Amino acid sequence: MTVRVYLVDDHAMVRSGVKAELGTDVDVVGDAADVATAVAGIRSTVPDVVLLDVHMPDGGGKAILDQIRPELPGIKFLALSVSDAAEDVIGVIRAGARGYVTKTISGAELLDAVRRVADGDAVFSPRLAGFVLDAFTAGVAEPAADESDLDRLTAREREVLRLLARGYAYKEIAGRLFISVKTVETHVSSVLRKLQLSSRHELTRWANDRRIV
Repeated sequence: MTVRVYLVDDHAMVRSGVKAELGTDVDVVGDAADVATAVAGIRSTVPDVVLLDVHMPDGGGKAILDQIRPELPGIKFLALSVSDAAEDVIGVIRAGARGYVTKTISGAELLDAVRRVADGDAVFSPRLAGFVLDAFTAGVAEPAADESDLDRLTAREREVLRLLARGYAYKEIAGRLFISVKTVETHVSSVLRKLQLSSRHELTRWANDRRIV
């Protein structure tokens, strides 16, 4: 039986390339460049597997997972991303994806990953599997957001925190919030100080671990 795939990526060339690599071995039933179009398309086509970009300007893979999984739990999600950061891998797996592969994967490997995820397997690029293993077998619990920590932040600082944790650059955050890059930098410094963190990496991990992204 042919696997039905829905493809989500905000770059048209990536979508075209993935379709070409998958060829006729799967049935690509639709594709989308943004969250809203993807959610509507996935609902209307109900594919077997959604091949999902992690970072997109309007929320990315986790936003799609959060909307679709409660409604259509039978659909499998496979993340396909340029990022191999541990916080990205762990964050999207906790949100419900069955696998995570990077865009350096070959066409044959991607096709195999799609088929395996459709069959219910969990699939990861070799280096990424260790992140998940460490996070889930070492007893890394999923802590709830500490309200006392969040209460230290202003509403604007929380907005900056969420966008930063989703992978947006300072310039992109400034554009989305209609503030200057310098103001973004000031907010980030304030958030780091209030949460007693020392880097953007720690901040991203903190937010992902508490599922406040």
